[in-house]
Amino acid sequence: MHTALRSTAAIAVCAFSLSACVPMALFASSSDASYANKRSDWGTFVTSNEVNTLCLVPKLRFLVWEFEGHFGRKVIMSSGYRDSNHNAQTGGAENSYHKRCMATDFYIPGVDKRDLIMFAMRTEAVGGLGCYPGRQFIHVDVRDRPRSHNRPITFSGC
Repeated sequence: MHTALRSTAAIAVCAFSLSACVPMALFASSSDASYANKRSDWGTFVTSNEVNTLCLVPKLRFLVWEFEGHFGRKVIMSSGYRDSNHNAQTGGAENSYHKRCMATDFYIPGVDKRDLIMFAMRTEAVGGLGCYPGRQFIHVDVRDRPRSHNRPITFSGC
């Protein structure tokens, strides 16, 4: 009987400990009309068939989950991985982090772009942040920040 009690206690402690690992993104909503015509690519909503989310590095996936958990809504990616041809067609930089599976452009329906930018500025995993005037999305990448930076490297209107 004593062994059964210890086993039960050990299982309870493990379950409680692991529950902290469950990303809040699992509870993010995608139930309104904003998501109705969007396709899902590897568990992420995308704006078109051209958006590739297959190879996104784990650090970037976790970052996307941070946004989803914080705002309680799923992101919609307008750009993920790009091969060299697609990157050139979209006007991407030659050394784009999109080509390394380390960047995404996204928005969250119903969330003001300024709120996304403010959250990105204080989120440690964001290495680079791009903000494009007149566009609803932001760019985030997971490059390493230089030692002297306690905020993301920002460009294009941030």
